[in-house]
Amino acid sequence: MKVSVIVVGKSDRLLKDALQHYEKSAGYYWNIEVSEIKSGITGRKGVSPGDVVKRESDRILHKIPINAEVIALERTGKEMSSLDLSRYFQKHALMAISEIVFVIGGAFGLHQEVLDRADRLVSLSSFTFTHGFARLILMEQLYRAGTIMRKEPYHKGAL
Repeated sequence: MKVSVIVVGKSDRLLKDALQHYEKSAGYYWNIEVSEIKSGITGRKGVSPGDVVKRESDRILHKIPINAEVIALERTGKEMSSLDLSRYFQKHALMAISEIVFVIGGAFGLHQEVLDRADRLVSLSSFTFTHGFARLILMEQLYRAGTIMRKEPYHKGAL
Protein backbone atom coordinates (compact mmCIF):
# COMPACT_ATOMS: atom_id res chain seq x y z
CA MET A 1 0.00 0.00 0.00
CA LYS A 2 1.25 3.46 -0.85
CA VAL A 3 1.30 5.97 1.99
CA SER A 4 1.84 9.57 0.97
CA VAL A 5 2.56 12.41 3.33
CA ILE A 6 1.96 15.94 2.09
CA VAL A 7 3.48 18.51 4.40
CA VAL A 8 3.59 22.29 4.13
CA GLY A 9 7.13 23.64 4.44
CA LYS A 10 10.46 22.06 5.07
CA SER A 11 11.29 20.46 8.40
CA ASP A 12 13.84 21.90 10.78
CA ARG A 13 17.30 20.64 9.88
CA LEU A 14 17.72 19.43 13.48
CA LEU A 15 15.01 16.82 12.78
CA LYS A 16 16.63 15.59 9.56
CA ASP A 17 18.34 12.48 10.99
CA ALA A 18 15.29 11.38 12.98
CA LEU A 19 13.02 11.89 9.95
CA GLN A 20 15.34 9.89 7.72
CA HIS A 21 15.46 7.09 10.30
CA TYR A 22 11.68 6.77 10.67
CA GLU A 23 10.91 7.31 6.99
CA LYS A 24 13.32 4.47 6.19
CA SER A 25 11.88 2.29 8.97
CA ALA A 26 8.27 2.96 7.92
CA GLY A 27 9.33 2.29 4.33
CA TYR A 28 9.90 -1.33 5.30
CA TYR A 29 6.11 -1.69 5.72
CA TRP A 30 4.67 0.90 3.34
CA ASN A 31 5.60 2.48 0.05
CA ILE A 32 6.27 5.94 1.57
CA GLU A 33 6.28 9.13 -0.48
CA VAL A 34 6.75 12.54 1.15
CA SER A 35 5.90 15.77 -0.69
CA GLU A 36 6.92 19.09 0.79
CA ILE A 37 4.63 21.91 -0.33
CA LYS A 38 5.96 25.46 -0.38
CA SER A 39 4.55 27.56 2.44
CA GLY A 40 2.13 30.31 1.50
CA ILE A 41 4.00 32.65 3.84
CA THR A 42 7.34 32.53 2.05
CA GLY A 43 8.41 35.88 0.63
CA ARG A 44 5.14 37.65 1.38
CA LYS A 45 4.68 40.48 3.86
CA GLY A 46 1.29 41.40 5.21
CA VAL A 47 -0.53 38.40 3.73
CA SER A 48 -3.55 37.34 5.78
CA PRO A 49 -3.62 33.86 7.35
CA GLY A 50 -6.67 33.10 5.21
CA ASP A 51 -4.77 33.91 2.02
CA VAL A 52 -1.85 31.81 3.20
CA VAL A 53 -3.91 28.66 3.85
CA LYS A 54 -5.85 29.14 0.61
CA ARG A 55 -2.61 29.32 -1.39
CA GLU A 56 -1.30 26.22 0.42
CA SER A 57 -4.58 24.34 -0.08
CA ASP A 58 -4.40 24.80 -3.84
CA ARG A 59 -0.95 23.20 -3.83
CA ILE A 60 -2.06 20.39 -1.49
CA LEU A 61 -5.22 19.50 -3.40
CA HIS A 62 -3.23 19.38 -6.65
CA LYS A 63 -1.06 16.62 -5.12
CA ILE A 64 -3.89 14.37 -3.88
CA PRO A 65 -4.86 11.54 -6.25
CA ILE A 66 -8.59 11.32 -7.00
CA ASN A 67 -9.18 7.88 -5.42
CA ALA A 68 -6.88 8.28 -2.42
CA GLU A 69 -8.10 7.97 1.15
CA VAL A 70 -7.15 11.27 2.83
CA ILE A 71 -6.36 11.85 6.49
CA ALA A 72 -5.86 15.47 7.51
CA LEU A 73 -3.85 15.99 10.67
CA GLU A 74 -5.85 18.64 12.46
CA ARG A 75 -5.79 19.67 16.13
CA THR A 76 -9.61 19.45 16.29
CA GLY A 77 -9.63 15.95 14.79
CA LYS A 78 -10.24 12.71 16.63
CA GLU A 79 -7.30 11.14 18.42
CA MET A 80 -6.27 7.71 17.19
CA SER A 81 -4.20 5.24 19.19
CA SER A 82 -1.32 3.31 17.66
CA LEU A 83 -3.48 0.19 17.68
CA ASP A 84 -6.31 2.08 16.00
CA LEU A 85 -3.93 3.22 13.25
CA SER A 86 -2.70 -0.33 12.72
CA ARG A 87 -6.31 -1.59 12.52
CA TYR A 88 -7.13 1.24 10.11
CA PHE A 89 -4.34 0.09 7.78
CA GLN A 90 -5.41 -3.54 8.06
CA LYS A 91 -9.01 -2.67 7.20
CA HIS A 92 -8.03 -0.51 4.23
CA ALA A 93 -5.61 -3.13 2.92
CA LEU A 94 -8.48 -5.65 2.91
CA MET A 95 -10.64 -3.11 1.06
CA ALA A 96 -7.89 -2.85 -1.58
CA ILE A 97 -7.36 0.88 -0.98
CA SER A 98 -4.22 1.56 -2.98
CA GLU A 99 -3.18 4.89 -1.42
CA ILE A 100 -3.62 6.70 1.86
CA VAL A 101 -2.57 10.34 1.98
CA PHE A 102 -1.76 12.17 5.22
CA VAL A 103 -1.82 15.97 5.07
CA ILE A 104 0.07 18.19 7.52
CA GLY A 105 -0.68 21.92 7.33
CA GLY A 106 1.57 24.89 7.85
CA ALA A 107 1.66 27.62 10.50
CA PHE A 108 -2.02 28.53 10.10
CA GLY A 109 -3.38 25.01 9.69
CA LEU A 110 -5.39 23.66 6.78
CA HIS A 111 -7.94 25.44 4.60
CA GLN A 112 -11.55 24.26 4.76
CA GLU A 113 -11.28 22.90 1.19
CA VAL A 114 -8.59 20.44 2.35
CA LEU A 115 -10.60 19.51 5.45
CA ASP A 116 -13.66 18.90 3.24
CA ARG A 117 -11.61 16.64 0.94
CA ALA A 118 -10.37 14.60 3.90
CA ASP A 119 -12.06 11.31 4.70
CA ARG A 120 -10.91 11.59 8.29
CA LEU A 121 -9.56 14.31 10.60
CA VAL A 122 -7.00 13.03 13.09
CA SER A 123 -5.33 14.82 15.98
CA LEU A 124 -1.88 13.70 17.08
CA SER A 125 -2.38 15.33 20.48
CA SER A 126 -4.06 18.25 22.19
CA PHE A 127 -0.61 19.86 22.15
CA THR A 128 0.36 22.08 19.21
CA PHE A 129 3.37 20.84 17.21
CA THR A 130 5.43 22.36 14.43
CA HIS A 131 4.80 20.66 11.09
CA GLY A 132 8.28 19.12 11.40
CA PHE A 133 7.47 17.48 14.73
CA ALA A 134 4.06 16.39 13.42
CA ARG A 135 5.81 14.76 10.47
CA LEU A 136 8.26 12.99 12.77
CA ILE A 137 5.51 11.73 15.08
CA LEU A 138 3.49 10.53 12.10
CA MET A 139 6.47 8.67 10.62
CA GLU A 140 7.16 6.95 13.93
CA GLN A 141 3.49 5.96 14.16
CA LEU A 142 3.51 4.60 10.61
CA TYR A 143 6.51 2.48 11.55
CA ARG A 144 4.82 1.37 14.77
CA ALA A 145 1.59 0.46 12.93
CA GLY A 146 3.59 -1.78 10.61
CA THR A 147 5.28 -3.56 13.50
CA ILE A 148 1.93 -4.07 15.24
CA MET A 149 0.42 -5.56 12.09
CA ARG A 150 3.29 -8.02 11.79
CA LYS A 151 3.33 -8.72 15.52
CA GLU A 152 6.95 -7.57 15.79
CA PRO A 153 8.34 -6.62 19.22
CA TYR A 154 8.76 -2.83 18.73
CA HIS A 155 5.37 -1.90 20.22
CA LYS A 156 5.40 -2.59 23.97
CA GLY A 157 1.80 -1.53 24.66
CA ALA A 158 -1.21 -3.78 24.99
CA LEU A 159 -2.48 -5.46 21.85
